[in-house]
Amino acid sequence: MAGKEVAKATRLFDRKILVRASIDSLTKLTPLNQLRNPVMFVVYIGSIVTTGVSVYDLLARGQVNGPQVWIAVWLWITVIFANFAEAVAEGRGKAQADTLRKARKDTPARKLASPERAAQSEMVSSAGLKHGDWVLVEAGEPIPSDGTVVDGVASVDESAITGESAPVIRESGGDRSSVTGGTMVLSDWLVVEITSKPGEAFLDRMIAMVEGARRGKTPNEIALGILLAGFTIICLLAVATLSPFSVFAIQAAGHGKPVDITSLVALLVCLIPTTIGGLLSAIGIAGMDRMVQANIIATSGRAVEAAGDVDVLMLDKTGTITMGNRQAVAFHAAPGVSGEDAADAAQLSSLADETPEGRSVVVLAKGKYGIRQRDMQNLGAKFVPFSAQTRMSGVDIGDRQIRKGAASAMEEFVNGHGGKMPPETMQCVEDIARRGGTPLVVAEGGAVKGVIELKDVVKRGIKERFADLRRMGIKTIMITGDNALTAAAIAAEAGVDDFCAQATPETKLKLIRQYQDSGQLVAMTGDGSNDAPALAQADVAVAMNTGTQAAKEAANMVDLDSNPTKLIEVVETGKQLLMTRGALTTFSVANDVAKYFAIIPVIFATTYPQLNALNVMHLHRHTAIVSAVIFNAIVIVFLIPVALKGVRYRPRPAAVLLRDNLLLYGLGGLITPFVGIKLLDMLINGVMSGVHF
Repeated sequence: MAGKEVAKATRLFDRKILVRASIDSLTKLTPLNQLRNPVMFVVYIGSIVTTGVSVYDLLARGQVNGPQVWIAVWLWITVIFANFAEAVAEGRGKAQADTLRKARKDTPARKLASPERAAQSEMVSSAGLKHGDWVLVEAGEPIPSDGTVVDGVASVDESAITGESAPVIRESGGDRSSVTGGTMVLSDWLVVEITSKPGEAFLDRMIAMVEGARRGKTPNEIALGILLAGFTIICLLAVATLSPFSVFAIQAAGHGKPVDITSLVALLVCLIPTTIGGLLSAIGIAGMDRMVQANIIATSGRAVEAAGDVDVLMLDKTGTITMGNRQAVAFHAAPGVSGEDAADAAQLSSLADETPEGRSVVVLAKGKYGIRQRDMQNLGAKFVPFSAQTRMSGVDIGDRQIRKGAASAMEEFVNGHGGKMPPETMQCVEDIARRGGTPLVVAEGGAVKGVIELKDVVKRGIKERFADLRRMGIKTIMITGDNALTAAAIAAEAGVDDFCAQATPETKLKLIRQYQDSGQLVAMTGDGSNDAPALAQADVAVAMNTGTQAAKEAANMVDLDSNPTKLIEVVETGKQLLMTRGALTTFSVANDVAKYFAIIPVIFATTYPQLNALNVMHLHRHTAIVSAVIFNAIVIVFLIPVALKGVRYRPRPAAVLLRDNLLLYGLGGLITPFVGIKLLDMLINGVMSGVHF
């Protein structure tokens, strides 16, 4: 599914989502549904009680208490607004799921009896495919389900999943053998082994993840819910004792009027954290939705929250910190060899090398010395491909053996042909490695021609992003298979805090465990089967969608765009989720404190007339409580956009963020009720007295 399509389907206030959310907010008015949220359940019970009192006064006494009815109505509206916030967040998830379902189709599949293209086949429905089945997919046909390529190589259109129009190559073996159901083969053919069970394909899991109604609460959300429930119980006990005190005070004084039950219910609702209680579920759902809109599928809310608490970020060098394709930037001739001769030998050794590095050598020789590219067939040349055993490649032209490769391998080659590696060349190799480049020695038989300097370019802006992470208190570690000298140079240029050179799967796993044993949370990204153990161990693990099935199963997030730098975005989204929850909790608690000082003097003025001196806002006795209840309800609506979009995140230390949020949301939460309740009080009294504003 394209991220752009998700964004279109889930605009902040889409009309279809709002209509569906409005209906859902009413259908959620059931005791069982409200019981899941202890804070709003108290408001729900208060709504029933005040409604019952109003109906009793009407039937038994034949009179309507206006303020009492208004309080009952606005308590119900408070519950509906809280339901509406959750329904809007869930509606965004349902809209995303609807968009995903369009990409999931039941298509015919050519099932093979064995994993060979020429094997006997039969046409079946994709819905009937089982784990371990083999299917043949040819050009123009959709891949019926998730699987691994076991034979063939083909160009695949994954725009239905990633939104990127450029096709990708999928082939058997290696880290690009994983394919996703719903994508389309554009050329050639593939034999795919099905790796998913019916109903458990990648698209099915995505749909389940983005549907808000199916998400379970995260540990952080559960803990905060327990805290809010405890605070609500304390407020409930405190308010319950006020009625006996009021009656006792009146009996002792011989005059006054006790506080009625409607006023006590209104006071309780205004004191308990209804704002965060009504928005808590929406905040968690919206956090998962933001991941989906970034084309990242999180397998659990726990992973999103853990991203917000990450202490250590481990990133692969190639393709993450650097561009990934090394380019030839210079030729360094050996002693006694001209620069043109060194470039000529380098170009000949690279004529049949189709890698980006090999092509860049040919281009550099042509651009710097005007050496035109030659046809290997006309030269009668035989290409010698690179192998892990020899660690070099090259070309044989008659009796000429021209090779290029790592310095240690080339030294053995030169020595084997009766030559010797010049000390100046070895010094050049060390200098290039120290600068962060990759040196390739070129030789013809026993004669060293020179050194090709390859450089992997550090991505633009990556150093600034690492600086932002450092300000957030996150340590960055570059993981690479390069030697220590090269790794140190790239690490310094990129601005990472540390690096791990010549890394193996065991090295990565050991490093992650070391940081975890010291009490730190570790995030990592990877795409290969060799990354799977480390991904499974990491607290936050982001696998590339282009990677192997093993990597995707080991991770707790999958990046559909296969952009390794998304790990930084994941961390920022996780922190934004935690900040949003903390900011709105601060605002809610500060609101309750302000409402307490705003309405307590008015409520108990009939019992304790001396409290009128504390009515600094000069609220009217008959409308102050109604104004407070109305404000308590509408503030939830005003904060829904904040809950869904999230508090704006800035890369700053935790102490600075805490200070800023306390000032903004704490101070704002204290001041807003005084202003809002006073304006509502004036408006209601103005309307009641016929004054027009």
